[in-house]
Amino acid sequence: MFVKPPKLLRKFYPSIVWSKKTDKKEVWLTFDDGPTPESTTHILHVLKKQKIKATFFLVGEEIQKYPELFEDIKTEGHTIGNHSYSHINGWKTKTRNYIDDIKKCNRLMPNNILFRPPYGKLTFSQIKKIKKNYKIILWDILTLDYKEKISSEKIKENVLKNITNGAIIVFHNNNKSYKKLYTNLEDIIINIKLKGYSFSTIW
Repeated sequence: MFVKPPKLLRKFYPSIVWSKKTDKKEVWLTFDDGPTPESTTHILHVLKKQKIKATFFLVGEEIQKYPELFEDIKTEGHTIGNHSYSHINGWKTKTRNYIDDIKKCNRLMPNNILFRPPYGKLTFSQIKKIKKNYKIILWDILTLDYKEKISSEKIKENVLKNITNGAIIVFHNNNKSYKKLYTNLEDIIINIKLKGYSFSTIW
């Protein structure tokens, strides 16, 4: 996977939001998957300490397992989005089944209009149907924090070397990423601030 999606790929999918157009020094911090007990609790602690808001793209099955964490995310004032109900791969799922899975998740977050596909994988047929009701959000910087052998320093480098105005940054809110984010999430946020950026959740 690329840290920054190629420009050609972005042009191929013009209806998808890859980054935000802005002249301001602001970025969009996002977390996929979850809620997950240790990971979500730590992320919320760091965000509160740093006094910033983020967007959480959540999985319906996990919301039903940990409803108190879902409420914590909302109570803290963060934005939520749909990451499907069962974290399915769009390339391996019939469009009708895929749309049903999204709707099932959205029943847990009424009035939500944000959707991020698991694995970033969608077919043209799925995009055509989804964009009628949702903003499809992908990313400008994929931290790769879910990779087993990636170091915390490499994750930090992936963010800080690629950050620009309007960047949408993806971290993960799951057990795979927890140990890495435990050691460096706050440090990355501090360094983003030192570069003069603020954090937005306005989509």
